[in-house]
Amino acid sequence: MRHLERQLRLDLLDRRTRGAELTPEGAAVTEWARTVVNAMSALQTGADALRSDHTVRIACSQTIAEYLMPAWLARLRDHTDEPVHLSVGNTAAVFAEVRGHVADLGFVEGPTVPSDLAARTVRTDRMLLVVAPGHRLTRRREDRPVTAEELAALPLVTREPGAGTRDAFEGALARAGLRPPADSVALGTNAAVKIMVAAGDRAAVLSELAVAAELHDGRLVEVPTDGIDLHRRLRAVRRKDAAPRDVVETLLAVASGRAAGMRTARRG
Repeated sequence: MRHLERQLRLDLLDRRTRGAELTPEGAAVTEWARTVVNAMSALQTGADALRSDHTVRIACSQTIAEYLMPAWLARLRDHTDEPVHLSVGNTAAVFAEVRGHVADLGFVEGPTVPSDLAARTVRTDRMLLVVAPGHRLTRRREDRPVTAEELAALPLVTREPGAGTRDAFEGALARAGLRPPADSVALGTNAAVKIMVAAGDRAAVLSELAVAAELHDGRLVEVPTDGIDLHRRLRAVRRKDAAPRDVVETLLAVASGRAAGMRTARRG
């Protein structure tokens, strides 16, 4: 106690022959110390809770979430039983969740990744120009694909700003020296885009993953294109300072097709 008094340069105890009592300064320091001890206890409790929460939080853009992630998560279960929480949004939302420590790992379809995030390509994807059966473009001869210039002038249905599919398409047009179509309608989901295309005279450029079923059963028709590269990379993104986690590395291996033969890691 005397050492503390010397450090604080305060008399904390009124020492008498029959004992000691707290001085007013001692009473104040005791109350402050109680606050510090309680805060430290809360800190320790919170840290313990974080260590015990093994949930890996994944943020995923829509096309990947709908057509790839379910199979990836099923394969992940062959290697680990760590719990996974999945949130779905457009590419811009995924970047925000990863940056904000809401997600440990993100998967996106956009053509670029901000420089403050680490990125890894997990696979490639191809976007297709699709229309409804009976659309005027389906009557074109096979040797007359839609040119990049014609594509930029079509009335289209697109995804909303911030969606990876839209950003990738606009990036492909820009590389061809063209601007996005002026006559376009933006919708928030792949499903909504496909319904509007199938019901009307507008076209859309969507991932072949998103339109495979509709092409198979004839609800949509692919129209060949020429003079524009509609391939894109699908990437995993995370913070550059993110602590390594085995489950994240395993999911990356699964998404990249490199998981065969990996060591199985189970908790408990």
